Amino acid sequence: MIFEQHYLDCLSQASYFIGDESSGRAVVVDPRRDVSPYLESAAEHDLTIELAIETHFHADFLSGHLELAAATGAAIAYGSVAETEFESRPLADGHRIELGEVTLEIRHTPGHTPESISIVVWESADSQEPYGVLTGDTLFIGDVGRPDLLSSRGVTSEELASDLYDSLHGRLMTLPDSTRVYPGHGAGSSCGKNLSSETWSTVGVQRSENYAVQPMSKEVFIAAVTDGQTVPPAYFAYDASLNRENRKILDESAPPPALEVADVIRHQRMGAIVLDTRDANEFAAGHLLGAINIGLAGRYAEFAGGVIQPGAAIVLVTDDGLELEAKIRLARIGFDNVVGYLVNPMAAFVDNPTEVSRGSRIDVAGLSEAMANIDNLQLVDVRQPGETEAGIIEGARTVPLTRLNEQIMTLDASKPTIVYCAGGFRSSIAASHMKAAGFSDVSDLLGGYGAWVAAV
Repeated sequence: MIFEQHYLDCLSQASYFIGDESSGRAVVVDPRRDVSPYLESAAEHDLTIELAIETHFHADFLSGHLELAAATGAAIAYGSVAETEFESRPLADGHRIELGEVTLEIRHTPGHTPESISIVVWESADSQEPYGVLTGDTLFIGDVGRPDLLSSRGVTSEELASDLYDSLHGRLMTLPDSTRVYPGHGAGSSCGKNLSSETWSTVGVQRSENYAVQPMSKEVFIAAVTDGQTVPPAYFAYDASLNRENRKILDESAPPPALEVADVIRHQRMGAIVLDTRDANEFAAGHLLGAINIGLAGRYAEFAGGVIQPGAAIVLVTDDGLELEAKIRLARIGFDNVVGYLVNPMAAFVDNPTEVSRGSRIDVAGLSEAMANIDNLQLVDVRQPGETEAGIIEGARTVPLTRLNEQIMTLDASKPTIVYCAGGFRSSIAASHMKAAGFSDVSDLLGGYGAWVAAV
């Protein structure tokens, strides 16, 4: 058996390549949209990818099943509850896929979503115990999948949590303790609230350490898994819908078109977002008027999905040579309308000073002075509810960055505004977004809430 976990840190997302050397056949489970790593694995091991299996309709990323099918001729398969616009193979509960010696057993495990499945992996027909189980977003390391993402689609979070309880105890925790657990996500994902940084475990370890599979009544479980969830990025509903559709195929080798500054400004005046992916301090030192700053170093695509509307035209500003990476990472969440990138940003800024602005970043002393001397100061905390429960700066409004687009109209654009997060990364995103939206005086706090607490 060839078994590979492909893990994307920037989205905390795991996909899996499984092959049988005796038959030369392989499958990919929950593929990311840029599928070249799987093609490289297939070539390395002289295997043919025959099937792309999706454990459910993902909300946090746009999956690569269509790209994989186009590149290899592979079929696409979902649990039999799923309905897709494109041709897909329904997998019934208990269905077995025999690759040769390697066998995959499908188990329906609804709860995170109604169509969720898990995949038990057997190394051979003679195996006494399974090698592992791919749990998608049903069971994580240290947590379980959140049941609230479909609460506005005719099914309540309590109903899904009830299904999740049954799936965990009746379908997954019945596996032997030695069975390896390979989840769809790790720490940082918004698909759960307590995910471990470990990318695999065993059923036995989860049985003893995972709070959500401890002995408890269904009622207690429902309360535990529906309480305290983070506010998901606004693009989740968009991706969940798009993953059902017969949408366009990504060309991951094609860089965006190169644009001169005049072309960038023309696109911007037509409604395009100028997305500056450089470091926050570099952005503050000089950027195009109206640009939004989301650094590539962080959870770039997820943050972009929280402050940019799906389908919006986007012009990229990047460090030299990073424009294709910036495009692909947006494509991983279905933000495909990248119309180009600015050629040689530094020279463009020097040559067009009237089109350039500077950002305002203040330290803790500056914030203290502003709070003491500005009567109408608007202080905005863009952290998640789980973070703000531990404390906020006195007088702050809480508006999670993942919901800033929806709530920005509840803030007063005419007031002097200071934005903070935990450490200063998200606040630069929020401040630049507010400034682009017409806020007259916006600064963000260097070091964020951590620096404030340390100083006081």
